Amino acid sequence: MADALTNAPVPTAKPEAEDKAKKPLLGLSFLDNLSEMPLLRQLGLLIGLAASVALGFAVVLWTQQPDYRPLYTSMNGLDANQVLQALGAADIGYKVDPNSGALLVKADDLGRARMKMAAAGITASDGNVGFELLDKEQPLGTSQFMEAANYRRGLEGELARTISSLNNIKGARVHLAIPKSSVFVRDERKPSASVLVEMYPGRTLDAGQVMAIINLVATSVPELDKSQVTIVDQKGQLLSDQQNMSELSIAGKQLDYTRKMEGSLTQRVQNIMQPVVGSGRFKAEVAADVDFNAVESTSEQFNPDQPALRSEQQNSEQRQTSGGGAQGVPGALSNQPPGPSSTPERANAGAAGGGANYIAPGQPLRDANDQYIYDSKTNLPATLPYPTDKREQNTRNYELDRSISYTRQQQGRLRRLSVAVVLDDQVKVDAAGKLTHTPWSTEDLARFTRLVQDAVGFDASRGDSVSVINAPFAPVQPEEIESIPFYQQSWFWGVVKQALGVLFILVLVFGVLRPVLKNLSGGNAKDAAALAAAGGAGALGAGGLDGLSDDLADDKVSLGGPAPLLLPSPSEGYDAQLTAIKQLVNDDPGRVAQVVKDWINGDE
Repeated sequence: MADALTNAPVPTAKPEAEDKAKKPLLGLSFLDNLSEMPLLRQLGLLIGLAASVALGFAVVLWTQQPDYRPLYTSMNGLDANQVLQALGAADIGYKVDPNSGALLVKADDLGRARMKMAAAGITASDGNVGFELLDKEQPLGTSQFMEAANYRRGLEGELARTISSLNNIKGARVHLAIPKSSVFVRDERKPSASVLVEMYPGRTLDAGQVMAIINLVATSVPELDKSQVTIVDQKGQLLSDQQNMSELSIAGKQLDYTRKMEGSLTQRVQNIMQPVVGSGRFKAEVAADVDFNAVESTSEQFNPDQPALRSEQQNSEQRQTSGGGAQGVPGALSNQPPGPSSTPERANAGAAGGGANYIAPGQPLRDANDQYIYDSKTNLPATLPYPTDKREQNTRNYELDRSISYTRQQQGRLRRLSVAVVLDDQVKVDAAGKLTHTPWSTEDLARFTRLVQDAVGFDASRGDSVSVINAPFAPVQPEEIESIPFYQQSWFWGVVKQALGVLFILVLVFGVLRPVLKNLSGGNAKDAAALAAAGGAGALGAGGLDGLSDDLADDKVSLGGPAPLLLPSPSEGYDAQLTAIKQLVNDDPGRVAQVVKDWINGDE
């Protein structure tokens, strides 16, 4: 090393006045080094420094950025100008999410911002126009058509608002088709309505809710029938199928009725068993078979053993034929008396009657002695009655004993009932305080069975069944609540955010800025060391001062330090230089080591 230092071309020192003139102002030596660099390297270095500083500031701002919360998830239906003016008047910072369009404010100002919005009367509107449209002053020349159109628009808006107030519905639109009334019956048309509902994500409407909307719209429009209301969701699915909806609604109501009945009976069993065996020591389930068939029957019965006369009608006709009366066809000839008879009356009578004892009708009756027979009531001779025509007719109506019965069985009739109860073993504590589990006896189970039967209204004729058994319950395993990992805690990412910011700043300062500034500030010394190393290598290789100018050959260089030492010039001889270097190594070996270190760094 001493030889290397001796053979190195060491220029002589400059005058002290010149050194003081070139001394950098305020220690800004890196400016001199920067001015000696090429222009492209200077630009690249300055751009890199500016980018590093800007990136550092960005990281600091990112770590200090406040947490923003959504004030409004969407600006739809809001007057953006009023919202921004209210936030600006309250000095509340805000920003708008470019992806979702949500209005974000700082988490600390969220409550105050909501209060300011409420005080300013800013609320979200669905955009529907209701009957407030009729509050506006109408021009004098408004036609009847425009009045009817405004009324229809107002009615549609009011119905849409009412439907949108339901829990599962986000928004609704109603379209009414109300035809113009006509005085002709044949031209009369009924109104119709169509409703478009927008559901919240993951929510649907059941059959009962759809029917409720149909009834709401139908009863709000005059002469609108429920069958003329159509409901469609935002996916284009028809919800107002009347037939399917009615069947589903009936089935749903029947299922709800069955579940309510089973729940009521289960609650009865629990109320009667819990005080006896304790809470959690039994389980009870009830299955009810309910008949929802509608049955109507009518029966009519007659009792023939108890007839009753309801009505009777009698007709009696009697006609007598008198021999002296006028007979034949009415007229003059019929009214003439008969002509004289040449034959005795008795002979004619005998010829007519057929014997001597013949008596003509109306003649007195005689006995065998030819004496008159007298009537005992009138004391007059009894006469032979004239021949008569007699007719009698009787009509009798009898009412039989009849009974009519009409039977209608109510829907929801309990057809069969099944009850299942399982009991845990008895828990007894002995004198030593030890818990023992003992099964229930057969008598206890029979007693519990009767108790449950009376509680649910057991009826053997229906085929009801009640089962009470004893079985030990499985031990309840304590539920382990998993602790939330630390990286999922709310504070973790805030700390990580701050730590990453600090780490980035340290890397930026000590890994980028510090080496660059050190390189700029120590550039001249390194260049000198590199130059000395190059000269020493040439002396060792060639043994001369080739490549150095005459001016540099006459100069003397000094090792930097608090007390610079001058080395002899090359013209004084090799021995003098070697002696001076040896003396320098002995006096200040640390300085020599620094020179060698600078050579090595310069070679790298």
